[in-house]
Amino acid sequence: MAKTILVVDDDPTQRRLVQAVLEREGFAVVHAESGDEALKRMQGGGGADLILLDMVMPGLTGMETLAELRAGGDTTPVIVLTANGGIETVVKAMQAGAQDFFIKPVGPERLLVGVENALQVTRLTAEVGRLKKHVAGRTTFDDLIGDSPAMRTVKSFGARAAKSNIPVLITGESGVGKEVIARALHGASDRAGKPFVAVNCGALPANLVESILFGHEKGAFTGAVEKTLGKFREAEGGTLFLDEIGELPLDMQVKLLRALQESEIDPVGAKRPVKVDVRIVSATNRDPAQQVREGAFREDLFYRLNVFPIEAPSLRDRREDIPALVDHFITRFNAEEGRRVMGASPETLALLTTHDWPGNVRQLENAVYRALVLADAPWLQPHDFPAISGIAAPLPSDAPATAQAEISSAVPAIDSPVRILDDLGHLRTLEDIERDLIQHAIDVYAGHMSEIARRLGIGRSTLYRKVREQGLDAILPPDAQAVG
Repeated sequence: MAKTILVVDDDPTQRRLVQAVLEREGFAVVHAESGDEALKRMQGGGGADLILLDMVMPGLTGMETLAELRAGGDTTPVIVLTANGGIETVVKAMQAGAQDFFIKPVGPERLLVGVENALQVTRLTAEVGRLKKHVAGRTTFDDLIGDSPAMRTVKSFGARAAKSNIPVLITGESGVGKEVIARALHGASDRAGKPFVAVNCGALPANLVESILFGHEKGAFTGAVEKTLGKFREAEGGTLFLDEIGELPLDMQVKLLRALQESEIDPVGAKRPVKVDVRIVSATNRDPAQQVREGAFREDLFYRLNVFPIEAPSLRDRREDIPALVDHFITRFNAEEGRRVMGASPETLALLTTHDWPGNVRQLENAVYRALVLADAPWLQPHDFPAISGIAAPLPSDAPATAQAEISSAVPAIDSPVRILDDLGHLRTLEDIERDLIQHAIDVYAGHMSEIARRLGIGRSTLYRKVREQGLDAILPPDAQAVG
């Protein structure tokens, strides 16, 4: 999902130059001519992922604008631009809440590195906060990814259910995120911070289901060498999440029904029942009503669990949430794998959004993980998802000579527009050849400096330096000039 950057500067030329550099790298750019206009946009719901803020403007200065943003609780990362590179200016900007600063004129390379670093830090900070809430059992519905109509319904219903101890049954296909919803129910309730215990009923050994759920006393059966509390008592005061409840054996369904009705359990080998205080949230990827009709699920237990049903939508029913989910997974896996992938290209997002995803969010998560680990570029491309796009990744530069030869033979040969010999048949100077080569690359790739640098095998800063040295600035498209 393209990040939106707000450029706040009273100089229209500066705004256009910055916009050209950023848009070539896939960012969306919006403008504000003054601090007042920037504040109106940010406070009026327009928003942005990052702000480039000039320090010297008519009306509100950049420093005053930054102070107003932070005073209003806006945490959007801000990079300030100043013509005065004095240490005092920099210190004041950082103390006011800026993430970075640029001294005008700023080159494209420095601009992009600063923007990417600020966005990366912001994403990592958000992910750390999300993980802390997850560990503390305080995940809420505000932390759920997605704002589609289907997800808004889930969030609305879930927020209402969280205010009481009413039993909730979450239904939906495998991989849609039923446990995530259950954790949000717990985190948004009065039981937040207390234990959240998840049990996959389909993974419990048939002969140990009762012991795992309700606990047992020491010596209650062969192998019971010590007392075990069981999942109900582990969740005391908190929430017990019974995933795949439809897999629970019928004899255990009877005991579970008693636990729900009486708020007490009978540990194996215990002399008397034990009172428990837990909230039950259950989930299934089956149709529980159909299971009742088939005799595979007790009707009385179904009615007891299905007091407040919530249906988790499949990913194909909330396609508009896919860009946000992809962005979230990229941020998480960047942190886990030490990568610096910026996001997914527009073509990639279009591809992922139209895919049906039979495995839902879990499948998307795994696909992004694989793509990020194997990606060579800052933005994920369609070939990073070969199972979906059907496009194989390009061969690396060190591919076997035979493979390179096959590729070369498939491409029609053309005369080189860069001459090596002069009119007398002597070798031209290396400087002249290099100049013609760069000029030809600028024509072929329409002044797209990132692509030109990649094709020539040099860094962009080196390319800009050679362009200036060779006097090729004049032939560059206006949006390819260095930002100044």
